[in-house]
This record gives sequence, structure tokens and C-alpha cells, in this order.
Amino acid sequence: MSMSSITRTRPAPTEDARVADAPRPSSRHVGGFWTVAAVFVTAMAFSTVPTPLYPLYQARDGFSTFTVTVVFGVYAVGVLVSLLLAGHVSDWIGRRKVLAAALALELIAAVLFLATPALPVLLVARLVTGLGVGMLTATATAYLHDLHTAQRPGASAQRFEIVSTAANIGGLGLGPLVAGLLAQYFGAPLRLPYVVFAGLLLLSAAVLVLVPETVEKPDVRPSYRPQRVSADHGDRAGYIGAAAAGFASLAVFGLFTSLVPGFVGGTLHHPSRALAGLIVFTVFGAAVAAQTLCGRLGAPARRNIGLFAQGAGVVALTVGMHIANLPVFLLAGIAAGVGAGVLFKSAVGSVAAMAAPARRGEALAGLFLVSYLGLALLPVGLGVASRYTTVTAATTWFTGVVVALLAVVAVLTRRRAERA
Repeated sequence: MSMSSITRTRPAPTEDARVADAPRPSSRHVGGFWTVAAVFVTAMAFSTVPTPLYPLYQARDGFSTFTVTVVFGVYAVGVLVSLLLAGHVSDWIGRRKVLAAALALELIAAVLFLATPALPVLLVARLVTGLGVGMLTATATAYLHDLHTAQRPGASAQRFEIVSTAANIGGLGLGPLVAGLLAQYFGAPLRLPYVVFAGLLLLSAAVLVLVPETVEKPDVRPSYRPQRVSADHGDRAGYIGAAAAGFASLAVFGLFTSLVPGFVGGTLHHPSRALAGLIVFTVFGAAVAAQTLCGRLGAPARRNIGLFAQGAGVVALTVGMHIANLPVFLLAGIAAGVGAGVLFKSAVGSVAAMAAPARRGEALAGLFLVSYLGLALLPVGLGVASRYTTVTAATTWFTGVVVALLAVVAVLTRRRAERA
């Protein structure tokens, strides 16, 4: 680790905030980086705890697969609203305050889940969870970038890219695994997972106070405005390409978190909650592994791997559903997860690198806003379509849309490379 002095970042006078610095990287920055990563994992894992539990809610209240999609859609709406209203404010009020508020929202959601499993409360709890996640994703990612830069000024951002995207995607996969195992092998399946994660969220809030703040308050706090979705972050074409890749990637992850429990338990006749959680974890775990293994590859190679693997994976997924074959379904999910993970990592890394320090939270919030539109719109559209046709037929249309999006990403990134 370099122990040289950190150069003070002085944005132009028109910038709204300044990234705080210290005379020298300290042990608080080193420990803070991994603490924020752990908090990030915990909070994202909590957001997917209900995934393997949806069949239990369905059996209890008798609601349909479409209702599960509505519950998922409410969560996505919460994420989008939060990103729009609060995903960027850490650039001037501080990363730690926004993370603490996000954890508080997730704790409220945990209490709601524990209060009663009734559908109206479930909807409110998922909305509150989404609000917390929207505040957390861009803020935690920007926080990790700040802490990484403070520890290793001038060093490659590779560690930041791997850890930030692994915490995000890996956390999403860890939640269903833990919840599925607790629900399958221990009592109170609609309560115990939330009790466990409520304890972990409380612990996360306690250790967060040990992490140094990385943002200085501006002399004059800027007037509040909702998040702007702007490509004006140093490389317009690059930002648009990254946003398109994020949209396509999270659409695939949304498909698995909303589809797997019902399809595996219903069509494939494997009702095990642990199995449903394991399948979701495997898909997300493949994404994290691919992000790590592809870290040393150049941007064009990563992009090509991501596009090909995700495209081939969603096509094979449709085949697996048509023939109702679990091994094919799982292998296709792994391939799609690999592609989506690599594409999403590249998108986050490129946006964090191109954005000015005082607008990094804003740039990342915009990326996550567009990405979560993919998480929300396509799976919810799939659920609506399933009311009028079979889930398999609806997924076939979903596959066509995703492949078309990947083609758009390929064209955008190729044009950018040609102009570079």
C-alpha cells in the first residue's frame, strides 16, 4: 500500500461538493473499505430474502404468480423512486449519513415483514426495502471508490471494481441462499430469516460509525433537486453504453429473482425452498466469479465475453424452460449470470472512472436508476404477459427483448471504440 500523501481534490468552483481528503491513508480507511463492503453485502442480501419464500406466501394467501410479480414490481418502484430522490445526495451531505438512513429503512422493512405475512403488509415492506436499496447502491459504490482512492492514490481501480460489484451482485445472491436454508431446515420460515437479517442490519449500523467520512460539506449547500439522468460525465457515448449494459444486465437478474421459485417449484415440481435459494445463489455467484476472473482483461474483451455469455445464456434458458429440464435451466442461468455480471462490472467501473469526484454519486445514481428500470420493467412485463399466456411463452418474448438490447449495447460500444 502506498503511504504517500493524498493530493487534495479541488473541483471547479461550480461543483456542488468536494471529496474529503486526509494527509495520509490511515488504518481507518483500510478497515473502512472492507466495512462498507460488508455492509453493502448485508443490505443487498436482505433485499432478496423473500425470493425463495414467495411460494409460502402464495400457499398461505392463495395469490397468483402475477401477484408475485406485482410484489417484485413494488420493490423495484421503491428502488427507482429512491434513486431519483436520494441516490445522489451523498455527494454533499456525506456518504455515511445516507448509508445510515438506508439501513434504517431496511430495518423498518424487517419489522414489517415480522409483523404479519399478509399481502398488504408484504407490499409495503417491499416498497420500503426498495427505498433503502435505492439510497444504498450508488452511495455505497461511491463510498468504496473514495476509500479505495484514499488508500491507494494513483493505483488501478481494479480492486474497487471487483469488490463493489461483487458486494452488490453477490449480496443479491446470498440473500435467497440464506433465507432458503433457514426456511427449509429451521422453524418459522416466514419469520426466522427476517429475524436473522434484522440482527445483521443492526450490527451493520453499529460498525458504520467506525468508517471515516470521505466527503467534505460544501461551504454553501446546493439547493435540493431530484437526480438528473444525464450522460454529461466526461464521455457521453461511454455513459450511454454503460447505462444500456446495466439495463440489460439487471433485467436478467430480475428475471431470476422473480421467476425461479415459482418455475422450479411448480413446473419442475421441486418445491424445496433451499433448492430455489441455491439456484438463485448459483446464478449470482457465477456473476461474481466471472467479475473476479475477468478483472485483468481489457475492456473490449470483457465486453465481448459479457455480450456473448449473456445472449447465449438467455437463449438456452428459454430452451430449458420449453423442455422443462432442471440441469439445462441451471446451466443456462449460470451462463446468463456470467455475462450479466461481467457487463455490469464494466459499466460500474467505466462510470466511476469517467465521473468527476464531486459528481460521482450522481453519475452512479443515474447508472443504477437506468439499470433498475431494466430490473423492474422487463420482469414485470413478463408477469403481465403470463396472465395471457404461459410463463414459458412469455419468457421467450423476454429473451427476444434482451437479445435486442444486447445488440444495441454492442453497436453503441463499437461506435465509441471507433471514435476513440
